[in-house]
Amino acid sequence: MTALEMLESHPKDVEVFDAQQLAECIEACFACAQTCTACADACLAEDMVADLVSCIRTDLDCAEICRATGTVLSRQGGSSTPVTRALLEACAAACKACGDECAHHAEMHEHCRICAEACRRCEEACRALLAAL
Repeated sequence: MTALEMLESHPKDVEVFDAQQLAECIEACFACAQTCTACADACLAEDMVADLVSCIRTDLDCAEICRATGTVLSRQGGSSTPVTRALLEACAAACKACGDECAHHAEMHEHCRICAEACRRCEEACRALLAAL
């Protein structure tokens, strides 16, 4: 089951966004949330965990914001455009911050490299959806 299949199965025709673009953003948000959570966990397992405190915090903040954004975007019952815009802006900002932080550690920690990439994809998806509002 994909996000697009779920969006298309909704009984109401609520087309604030292009369904494909919306589905891609929802999937990017949930993928980023999972990746950030896993990166934070991996950072905690590193010997030099004290050097990764900022990374862990941005990972966890980004994961929560992405999860909330993906959840709200999944609701097609007529969400508020100002709220949706604010969430997308917050999600893009969180992904930028987390992506930048993880990129600082990417050469030393593979999980940070993977996380930075997921954050960049999610940031791009959120900005694309914002542009469509």
